[in-house]
Amino acid sequence: MGALDWEVSALGFGAMRLPVKNSWNNIDEAKAGEMLRYAIDHGVNYVDTAWSYHDGSSEVFLGKVLKNGYREKVKLVTKSPVWLVDSCATFHSYFDNQLKKLDTEYLDVYLFHGLNNEKWEKVKRLHLLNEMDALKSDGKIQHIGFSFHGSLETFKKIIDAYHWDVTMIQFNYLDTDFQATVNGLDYAWSKNIAVVIMEPLRGGKLSQSSTEIDAILQQASIKRTPTEWALRFVWNHPGVATVLSGMGNFEQVKENIGYASESGPESLISSELMIIDRLKEAYNKKLKVLCTNCQYCMPCPEGVDIPENFNLINHAAWEGEVHAWMKKWYDELDDPSISTDWHGKGKASQCISCGECLDKCPQKIDIPSELEEVRRIFEEGKEILLNP
Repeated sequence: MGALDWEVSALGFGAMRLPVKNSWNNIDEAKAGEMLRYAIDHGVNYVDTAWSYHDGSSEVFLGKVLKNGYREKVKLVTKSPVWLVDSCATFHSYFDNQLKKLDTEYLDVYLFHGLNNEKWEKVKRLHLLNEMDALKSDGKIQHIGFSFHGSLETFKKIIDAYHWDVTMIQFNYLDTDFQATVNGLDYAWSKNIAVVIMEPLRGGKLSQSSTEIDAILQQASIKRTPTEWALRFVWNHPGVATVLSGMGNFEQVKENIGYASESGPESLISSELMIIDRLKEAYNKKLKVLCTNCQYCMPCPEGVDIPENFNLINHAAWEGEVHAWMKKWYDELDDPSISTDWHGKGKASQCISCGECLDKCPQKIDIPSELEEVRRIFEEGKEILLNP
């Protein structure tokens, strides 16, 4: 774990996509608790959350479930909501509230959440690193870091500005040249900073299969699921300390623990890396909108369920056409007579292009334009144009 004097599990538990009952903030605590305790009992010792996850419910859930000795078995991590902080006083107010929600006296790691150039300038302007140092001196946090959604240039600038313990970046085989990039990963590692990986499956997209994907996998000498190939690619990089997975059901927990147990840096041979290159090419052709379902854009003031619309258009892109069940799904997004807990509410056509979502999106998606494309495809029958 970089310069830190403790060993971390290859797989970390990301508490952002927990099973829910009928809404994003209504976590199914029985199922999620069983999943988390199983993971900890089988070696997972890094648990990551944030103020905004599950609309504020994730931290509360962890505060409940990490009882009876489980808190002591893990490194507990959450993040300062930089976009909400406007002074040193509000920084400490959020932190104190997070400790209460998590029902803990200290954090093993506290991160500035989602830094980019703009948020980094705010951190400097408000002298928030001094406040982080003060929390560490008081024993309320053990280690300091930041999660990141910006350019490689900004990433290196932030890395060089402070003696960080941990950084958290988006990385998978589709994102080697995106945001911090593989160069940023190696750069942080060269500074002996622990690098934690988020979005190793690109919001679950790299777990999806198709006839083309299956054909590629059949040609591999070792048979693995799409998920295992994606995770092994990340673990193959020696600069990676741990890989967070936002697991949504018990089977995913068990499978990912198995994959982690067999992983290792620089363990993939050239023929396996060639398989991954072919998978990358196939997936890139199928993704219409590069949304990871992180929910940072939500809630929309007009009631649009942005990730749900993008999930739907990616389903259609994957199939190459809008099937009847997809059209029905879309129509249900604004039908008050239909109550369902398997998808959200709020059609793309409700978007008024206010732009409130744009600064919130870590993927820098032009959300209003993409929602208009969803509307045209599902309401006017426009042809789906895939990436070249």
